[in-house]
Amino acid sequence: MIDAPAPDEQRLHPWSWLFALQQQIQQLLVPLVALLFFGSRRQGDEFPYAHWLTLAVIVSLVASAVLQYLTYRYRIGSDALVIRSGILERTRREIPFARIHNVVVHQNLLHRLFGVAELRLESAAGDKPEAQMRVLKLEQALELERLIRQRGSQPAASDAPAEPAPDVLLTLSLPEIVRQGLISNRALVVIAAAIGAGYQMLPRNALEDFIDQQGRQMTGYASQLQLDTSTLIASGVFALLVMVVLMQLLSIGLAIVQYYGFRLSEAEKRLTVERGLLSRLRTSVARRRIQAWTLRESALHRLFGRRQLRVDIASGGNQEKDGRALKELAPVATPEACDGLLQHLLPQLQWPPQQWHAVSTRGWWRLCLPALIVTGLLAALLTYETGPWGLLPLLWLPWSAFKAHRQVTRIGYSIDARRVAVRGGWWNRWWRVAELDKLQALRLDRSPLDHRFGTATLTLDTAGAFGAPPLQLRFLEEQQARDLMQQLVKEMARRKLRW
Repeated sequence: MIDAPAPDEQRLHPWSWLFALQQQIQQLLVPLVALLFFGSRRQGDEFPYAHWLTLAVIVSLVASAVLQYLTYRYRIGSDALVIRSGILERTRREIPFARIHNVVVHQNLLHRLFGVAELRLESAAGDKPEAQMRVLKLEQALELERLIRQRGSQPAASDAPAEPAPDVLLTLSLPEIVRQGLISNRALVVIAAAIGAGYQMLPRNALEDFIDQQGRQMTGYASQLQLDTSTLIASGVFALLVMVVLMQLLSIGLAIVQYYGFRLSEAEKRLTVERGLLSRLRTSVARRRIQAWTLRESALHRLFGRRQLRVDIASGGNQEKDGRALKELAPVATPEACDGLLQHLLPQLQWPPQQWHAVSTRGWWRLCLPALIVTGLLAALLTYETGPWGLLPLLWLPWSAFKAHRQVTRIGYSIDARRVAVRGGWWNRWWRVAELDKLQALRLDRSPLDHRFGTATLTLDTAGAFGAPPLQLRFLEEQQARDLMQQLVKEMARRKLRW
């Protein structure tokens, strides 16, 4: 029996059952298609049990989606959001506004067609959102987001003043998004994932036969043309250039789909990011929930005179994987803009630091040790199979050694009364920053090679800094690492953890 809603309780959008049904069908799409396919192969006058079974499954899914809509209710309290749900087992959840760390408003094409949105409320723990309201009217979702943001930052007894207009901190124009596509080269990742999926889904023999057949046809076609060596080389270079251009165009298209209309704004000490061409995503987080800050600068970033600013949020692990968590404050911007954003959002900190402390350069070759082992094994295998030509991979070692030396000489750290900063990388550079109030644990590690060279690694842990590279001080002198650890432990003991 469905309980009658209380006067102050609200329901989801009347079409919410349709979106719940869509999700359920997506999860069962492969079994349903298989059932219909194999059921249609039945011969003779046998009763089509498979079709009736498929129809029964679909009817049950529709009934479940409708019952979810009828039994899902929410109420906005003075300091918490109360949700009642469940068909057979009734559940009541109270989510204090102050415990909601991240608010996500998501719209895909179907949402935009119906003028609705999905609202996700995330906290600092758990693999699932605290609440996933699928779906609300867009106006209701934005109003509920505003109420959560406003009441989560103010005492319940006080009368909240009118919300000020948000300050726009960063927008991305179309040329900037094109630069992001060229820098990220996401097409390579998509193509690699598609090839991997093809190998997993298709029979290996069929895929290998197809590749072999296409290769033979291309070789036969080239031999019939009777082209000389220079023409073949020129044709190969031209085909390679065409492939590179197509991949770059695909990367630009993916960047436009993901970042079109990007806007970073701030209101009531809360950051909000809006982006997306086809699916619109609006996610917000309180500034105090940010655990660490990361600046990145690859070789392509430097070529275009750009940089990237990312953040780590105190949130559950799966929230990072689904692509909806707020991670990028500036996907691409000038170094001055990124530094300005960091200085604005951390006004009491000095950025960039006036001085970086270097680390020990003894044993710098440790960074190229993996390349040395892999290259040595590969060269030994190829030499055994092909003779002296198998030694060619060893030509990589001078570059690997040079890169390792440059990386160690650039590693540095800076600690003041409010924050700790670490930098590293050479070809691809990065900077990591964390406030001392966000540190919750320290770890001192010494590997066998550290014992050999008298060094140590100091790892700093915050409540949710899952970003890469880790927040570490590497290649410190042992006594220096222990002194820094004692200094930070004293600072942590007299400070209140803020997360």
